[in-house]
Amino acid sequence: MTLNLDTAHSNSVPPPLASNRLLASLPEDDLAQIEALCETVEAEVGDVLFEPGQAITSIYFPVDALVSLLAVAEGRMTLEVGSVGREGMIGASVALGHRQAQVRAVVQRAGRALRMSAEDFRAEFARMESLQHLLHRYTDTLLAQAIQIAVCSRFHVLEARLARSLLITRDRLQSEKFHLTHEFLAHALGVRRVGVTKAASALQHQKLITYSRGNIEILDSSGLEAVSCRCYELVKENGAIGMGTVFI
Repeated sequence: MTLNLDTAHSNSVPPPLASNRLLASLPEDDLAQIEALCETVEAEVGDVLFEPGQAITSIYFPVDALVSLLAVAEGRMTLEVGSVGREGMIGASVALGHRQAQVRAVVQRAGRALRMSAEDFRAEFARMESLQHLLHRYTDTLLAQAIQIAVCSRFHVLEARLARSLLITRDRLQSEKFHLTHEFLAHALGVRRVGVTKAASALQHQKLITYSRGNIEILDSSGLEAVSCRCYELVKENGAIGMGTVFI
């Protein structure tokens, strides 16, 4: 379902910008300027913020929502190349001069996001040096992670890839419990649902997770990290290409 940007529920209270880590990294005066241009919207699971080739008219800064970035081939085959929570933004490519979306952005966990018009964002980016430096680091890291995940998808076994995906989701949500359907995981990992079922069953058999009707709980984080490929070590918060490098 595509999010209707004109009728999305808006919160009348001032947007809680400090809840988005990326924006909270800006100097106070610059933060206030961005704050004046944002509104808070509610995003539901399955909402599509934009599709590849679609004009980017709005930028989103998640507060407690989680958004999956999916590369799309032939209109139907997908592969998750990143996910964005309160540490980042949706539509970062606008900072690089792109006016059309390159991926499908789908809400993975319902919640609030801060919305800003792409036109306003481009204007602020052009004049705000602090935003330029921050977004350059962020987009570089996002690209590095997308490349690593693409390599992972080509060379690593599904069980290890699923473990990596679950660990990243846990980190983004800061919770050992979350909801992910077989269908969503199949789209994210670029495999059939039966493959997800087998891989999840293997992790459950090892008592690393419980998985029932899309409800997932990580029982043994250390064990799941051991099963995961090395890619998780690279992309996690304090990894070599983790988001922690953006906020140094």
